[in-house]
Amino acid sequence: MNLPEAFIEQLRGLLPDEWERLTDAITSSQPSVAVRVNGARGTAVPAGSRRVPWCDQGFYLTDRPAFTFDPDWHAGRYYVQDASSMFIAHIIRHFIQSPVRYLDLCAAPGGKTTSAIQALPLQSLVVANEIVPQRARVLADNVIRWGDPRCMVTSNTPAQIGKLARFFDVIATDVPCSGEGMMRKDDEAVAQWSPALVEQCAQRQRDILADVWQALRPGGLLIYSTCTYNREENELMAEYIVNELGASSLEVPVEPSWNIHSAIGSDAHCYRFMPHRVDGEGLFMAIFRKDGEGLRQDIRIKEKLPKKADEIGKKWLSSPDDYAIEPQGDLYIAVPQDIHREVAALRASLNVLHAGVELATVMGRKTVPHHALAMSTVRAAGAFPVCEVDYPTALRYLRGESVALDGPRGYILVAHNGAVLGFANNLGNRANNLYPKPQRILSTHLPDTKPDVIE
Repeated sequence: MNLPEAFIEQLRGLLPDEWERLTDAITSSQPSVAVRVNGARGTAVPAGSRRVPWCDQGFYLTDRPAFTFDPDWHAGRYYVQDASSMFIAHIIRHFIQSPVRYLDLCAAPGGKTTSAIQALPLQSLVVANEIVPQRARVLADNVIRWGDPRCMVTSNTPAQIGKLARFFDVIATDVPCSGEGMMRKDDEAVAQWSPALVEQCAQRQRDILADVWQALRPGGLLIYSTCTYNREENELMAEYIVNELGASSLEVPVEPSWNIHSAIGSDAHCYRFMPHRVDGEGLFMAIFRKDGEGLRQDIRIKEKLPKKADEIGKKWLSSPDDYAIEPQGDLYIAVPQDIHREVAALRASLNVLHAGVELATVMGRKTVPHHALAMSTVRAAGAFPVCEVDYPTALRYLRGESVALDGPRGYILVAHNGAVLGFANNLGNRANNLYPKPQRILSTHLPDTKPDVIE
């Protein structure tokens, strides 16, 4: 790998005593591989792993298996995430002890969103937003796979969200950047880099922050992050947040053994992850408190909320009285009662792709359960029969093939080693596969052995 000379000069000025070690790490070392397990599914510690120091649910793997061919990944038992990015869970747990309205502004593909879901206090509302439609769909798939009913997915611009004045208690902005921290594992990040790209990204970041700032209530928290090294997109942006937007830089407790680098040339509290110091890719994080104090503001909505929840699908939930069931066209959705008003208001203001638990599609007399219900952590035990299948059958199911199932006729959950994969309609001699087409395995060559990730 040949790094651009201007980039090397930038690192030399940034880290006079460490730049050679950093460039060697970028060009010569292999990226680490880490996963974060989903405790809501009772997941065990990955086999042969070691824990990520700043995240109790994060584990380094000894090698990189073919995750696509692991039913446990499709079942949402773990998320493949760079260890550096897991630091956001440490930040959330330190600063947030009561339920909040949390916005992940640039959320795709969903690693930091699912990290936040795990780390936030119960009864928080998480809004995961992605402006690019195709990436937003991937984000929704990953959120559904994770299975939490208190996360909704939207696809809106920062300016559109900024109109929700003082609505959120916490906003996380993992902003688009020049991607220097990804150079070790992405040749495209090297090929596209230039000083002009750095300046272009910095201006875009200022615009994003200014656009969304009004949506954060006074006294609320802003988490800012990039996957790059330069000061223009990092420390100088932290100073912009403090001096221009009006915020205070907050200190996060870290252990010296974590080898996280502090701010460079700034009094702001900043946290730099660099691959010559940590097992992880390049990452920058900082947290701020918006000046002032004030209660968050609700959005006024004209439409009345349903006086009585519909009964369709209510028996499929573990605590049905805790949910409002509402129709969205022919799709019925369950939303936790305590955030139903907020979800309804956001649905009236934003482009919502996913919210609550999609229960079923009703077409005349036919009610077809939704894949999100299969994945949900609040699906009632015993709501549907479960058919255990072996590994080859699980892969064929995940590829979208019709499979023979040993179970009763009707809608049935397909599972492998206790991990539910999705629905099928069992007809007796065969079963109609209901696994969503966008999530299916495309490879025609399937392995015989399951990747050894989760015990």
